[in-house]
Amino acid sequence: MEKYFKLKENGTNVSTEIFAGLTTFFAMSYIIFVNPAILSATGMPSQAVFLSTIIASVIGTLIMGLFANVPYAQAPGMGLNAFFTYTVVFALGFSWEQALALVFICGLLNIFITVTKIRKSIIKSIPESLQNAISGGIGIFIAYIGIKGAEMVQFTSESANIISVNGQTFAADGTYSSIFSVVTNGGIIPALVDFTNPATQLALIGLVILVFLLVMNAKGAILISIVATTLIGIPFGVVNLSSLSMSSNSITSSFADLGTTFGAAFGPKGMQSLFSDPSRIPLVLMTIFAFSLSDTFDTIGTFIGTGRRSGIFSEEDQKSLETSTGFKSKMDKALFADAIATSIGAIFGTSNTTTYVESAAGIGAGGRTGLTSVVTALLFLLCILIAPIAGIVPTAATSPVLIIVGVMMMSSFTKINWEDLEEAIPAFFASVFMGFSYSISYGIAAGFIFYCLIKLIKGQIKEVHPILIVSTLLFIANFVILAIIN
Repeated sequence: MEKYFKLKENGTNVSTEIFAGLTTFFAMSYIIFVNPAILSATGMPSQAVFLSTIIASVIGTLIMGLFANVPYAQAPGMGLNAFFTYTVVFALGFSWEQALALVFICGLLNIFITVTKIRKSIIKSIPESLQNAISGGIGIFIAYIGIKGAEMVQFTSESANIISVNGQTFAADGTYSSIFSVVTNGGIIPALVDFTNPATQLALIGLVILVFLLVMNAKGAILISIVATTLIGIPFGVVNLSSLSMSSNSITSSFADLGTTFGAAFGPKGMQSLFSDPSRIPLVLMTIFAFSLSDTFDTIGTFIGTGRRSGIFSEEDQKSLETSTGFKSKMDKALFADAIATSIGAIFGTSNTTTYVESAAGIGAGGRTGLTSVVTALLFLLCILIAPIAGIVPTAATSPVLIIVGVMMMSSFTKINWEDLEEAIPAFFASVFMGFSYSISYGIAAGFIFYCLIKLIKGQIKEVHPILIVSTLLFIANFVILAIIN
């Protein structure tokens, strides 16, 4: 194990990697319950999506750990699954089988741009100031996920600001049942909650426990805080022990339902019908482009942000990335592992599988090698049998971890020259927009656009790497496409 994962070389050991793998798993295990809830709205069998989510997560994470030897976990991406359901299926009228086919093609496209080194070239083209902004921005994004998960903020919107409900245009005098999606415009107002919610109170307790343990340099502080907060959540009524009851029938029925989604992307309702209508081919191509661009830059942002902060991708590895051919550097291997996971997930029946920013929780707990990923993957696999156990860990127990990990990652902001507006403005938009738009790729887009705009204004556009210019134009095209298809 030491020889394969190079534990000593990476300054870690088996126990630390196990703790880190457990931490990453608990920080992102919500996806095995949330993803089926979102995708099943399209008509996909919920239990089949439950299994496909686990299978895609296990395979993608194992490849990341065993092939790339880095502590990142993969699973169907939040945001991408919402795009799959509410935009591709509901708004654009694709069947869920066709949507899976689109995801599969997106995965092939990602493999192509990885093998041909396009992805690697994009990373090399990003100036250091923007890389630091992306790293700090991911800290803001992760912390915001934690604050939202802890239910510390609430949002108020008047009826005049509501755009749609359940993907349909909102009518103030309409009647709605089983509401699962509400879209509102900039009129929404965030506010601090009154802290009467037991889940919020539990999250605050968990945050205090974690801060105490970290300040006291307690080993395994993050995992200890998750376990302690979960136990405290029992008398708070936040942790529901009744969910521990297990039924073998549900497992059997889940595998039976998996037959419905497995390979559906290639069936008569999927790939075979996707290009049958010539008038919809431009829409198909635009949708694949939107899927791929978001997936690609979410991953690049995660690697740059967490890799720079933790040293997982060392200077030597980054130099190797620039000069090597094939898959010799960690980054090369990690990018390839991420690329193939999306197509694998589509085969089993789930939306884009991507590298999870919550991996930063495990990295914050000391994870430095692929052993962390292997542990996380094995825990996901066990969830097929013991999903109720994973399900009793409340969001209130993992949210404090995300908040503190976000704080740790913001140290990258100190490397940005905030006195120089030419550097500060792109850095601001790249970092803050990640939280505001709830998207890593859109934050990167904002940074790219303002970086190029400033260089254009200053007459220095020739100093910008051509790939960065092309990436910026693609982002602008993506926003235009999204406006058209929506």
